[in-house]
Amino acid sequence: MTTEFDRGSHGSDDRGGIDRDPERGTSAVYRAAWVTYLLLALGGVVWLGVERDGPITLDLFISPSGWAFDALIGLAAGGGLLLLWRALATLPSGARLESQIAQLLGPLAPGEALALAVVSGVAEEFFFRGAMQTAWGWGWATLIFGLLHTGPGRDFRLWTFFALLAGGVFAWLTIWRGTLMPAILAHVLVNAVNLRRLTAAA
Repeated sequence: MTTEFDRGSHGSDDRGGIDRDPERGTSAVYRAAWVTYLLLALGGVVWLGVERDGPITLDLFISPSGWAFDALIGLAAGGGLLLLWRALATLPSGARLESQIAQLLGPLAPGEALALAVVSGVAEEFFFRGAMQTAWGWGWATLIFGLLHTGPGRDFRLWTFFALLAGGVFAWLTIWRGTLMPAILAHVLVNAVNLRRLTAAA
C-alpha cells in the first residue's frame, strides 16, 4: 500500500510520530485495535454461548422477515447520533477531543477506516448488547460501555457522555427489534463517518 508517510527503518511518520509497519503502512494503534476487537468478539462468543447453553443462531443478528425495516431504523439511529456528535464537536472541548483522537489514530486510508468501523461496531455490539446485555441487563451493559470509552483529561468526558447516550440507543434498538442488526448498523455508521473524517485530516 502506498502512503504519504516516510517509511524509514523506524517505521514512523515524520508528522505525528505514529509508528507504522514498513511493509503494510498500518499504524500500531490500528493493528492493536484489530487485535482488541477480535478478542472482544471472541469473548462475546464464549460468554453468550454459556448464557444460551447452546448454539448461537442467526436470529441473534438478523430477522428474516424484518431485516429491511431493521436496516432502515439502524441507519436512521446512526444518522441521529452523528448529528448529535457534530453538535457536541462544536463545543471547545469537543474540538479538542477530536484533535486528540485524530492524533492518536493517525492517518488511515479509506479502506482502513471502514474496516476498523465494521470490526469495532460488530465486536462491541456482539459483546455488549449480545452477551453482556443478555446476562446483566441493558443498564449495566450501557453503563460499562460508556465508562470504557474514556481517556486522559477532562475533554474525554464528552466522549464518555456520548458513548453512554449511544449505548442507550443501541440497547433500546436491540430490545425493541430483538436482533443486533439495527444496533450494529447504527454503530458502524457512526464509527465509519467519524473515523474517515478524523483520520483523513490527521
